[in-house]
Amino acid sequence: MVEDNQDDQDYTERRRAFRLDMEKELVDIVWHNDQGQEIKKKIVCVDFSKGGLKLDCDQAIPLNTDVKVVFQGAAPQSQELPGRVIRCIQQPNGWFEVALSLSS
Repeated sequence: MVEDNQDDQDYTERRRAFRLDMEKELVDIVWHNDQGQEIKKKIVCVDFSKGGLKLDCDQAIPLNTDVKVVFQGAAPQSQELPGRVIRCIQQPNGWFEVALSLSS
């Protein structure tokens, strides 16, 4: 019996297109602060690559913080990915460039 890999190929193409379309788009991020409170923000995804994200945030997020990233949160096809803060640098405009490493 020969299996049809068309479904796998279609999924891969949809996922690749989804990833490319998310640069410069708003994403939802969720993390817990030092007091255990859940923080939710809608922020700009500056760059999206295979291994991570670069975000533009109005507040610092401590290194090694686990973050949940939700793409197209209001859409039925929204996707959620876990990540961890690997860099957080304050920019001259007062905002923070936050880099996340994505995990599976």
